[in-house]
Amino acid sequence: MSLLRPSFQQFTSGFTPAVSISLPPPPSFYVSVSRRSFAYCCSSQSETAVVNGRFDGRINERDEIRLGLPSKGRMAADTLDLLKDCQLSVKQVNPRQYVAQIPQLPNIEVWFQRPKDIVRKLLSGDLDLGIMGLDTVSEYGQGDDDLIIVHDALEYGDCHLSLAIPKYGIFENINSLKELAQMPQWTADRPLRVATGFTYLGPKFMNENGLKNVVFSTADGALEAAPAMGIADAILDLVSSGTTLRENNLKEIEGGVVLESQAVLVASRKALIQRKGALDTTHEILERFEAHLRAVGQFTVTANMRGRSAEEVAERVLSQPSLSGLQGPTVSPVFCKRDGKVAADYYAIVICVPKKALYKSVQQLRAIGGSGVLISPLTYIFDEETPRWRELLSKLGL
Repeated sequence: MSLLRPSFQQFTSGFTPAVSISLPPPPSFYVSVSRRSFAYCCSSQSETAVVNGRFDGRINERDEIRLGLPSKGRMAADTLDLLKDCQLSVKQVNPRQYVAQIPQLPNIEVWFQRPKDIVRKLLSGDLDLGIMGLDTVSEYGQGDDDLIIVHDALEYGDCHLSLAIPKYGIFENINSLKELAQMPQWTADRPLRVATGFTYLGPKFMNENGLKNVVFSTADGALEAAPAMGIADAILDLVSSGTTLRENNLKEIEGGVVLESQAVLVASRKALIQRKGALDTTHEILERFEAHLRAVGQFTVTANMRGRSAEEVAERVLSQPSLSGLQGPTVSPVFCKRDGKVAADYYAIVICVPKKALYKSVQQLRAIGGSGVLISPLTYIFDEETPRWRELLSKLGL
């Protein structure tokens, strides 16, 4: 065992130093390293500790709230697009820097990290909030109670974690997980070999489904090549369109989907409860996400319609199946001046219509006397209170 003085990145990423150099530790801080664990110890003035790589005790003292975002790839780009659409644009002074700001949320500090490191740093207390795929949370969070999924459907990064086997050879007529488990080839001496990067979710899934005589291994590069190379019988990997599987003569099987995944917003339970401003900031982010996502693909349709009263016009509108809107049509009088007198012969109808029903709604409005139809896209739809916020408070016991 040696005493090492770690850099910040080494400490927060699991502390795996490339070179072991013995240094005299500072009096108030040291890291002891063995093959299996490390411990972070401070002077008596500190209120935090990490034991065996895990956060323990009260949250570390800092004023800012830290949000972890993916640093590279499609997930990173889509996350920045979502925040921009919610008027929460991320400002980065230098694209090579890993720290940024969101001007609309001055108490937020953005940290760009690998998705799996976001999960680890949520658990260690170095981050308070994070956005990543549900598959990453499930694999690296391993069901830890401190991780709370604040929003489970940010509507991008869609994929699923699935078991895939070859289309040929002994697997040609195997089309389900049950059939795979019943194959006589798998024994204690010759188990089913599965190549995967999901070494927590994979064994957990097999155990839950009663599959025995299974061994998992990791493979460098594309997993799809493992069966053809003879180093695995099956693979467990993320699937989006399935094209890569088909091009490598692999197939998914019935019952072989481990997890449906997409981007999610995750928070540290301790941070939400203990860190000043964290819960309020999370509430604002959640409301912005909910309002924007609910408005995606929705349009406001406004039309004028002649009628004797607002009730009579509303009855005609509600007789059409595509014109009910979110809670019903808004009907208001349209005033005009006739023979020197103000009269209301027309009424304005305002409804919210999904994109797929837009043209059909216009046709139905015309059929009942609607004219001057105006259409505009919606940006946000704010509810009185988002159900996910109530669920979050319930999870926190508040």
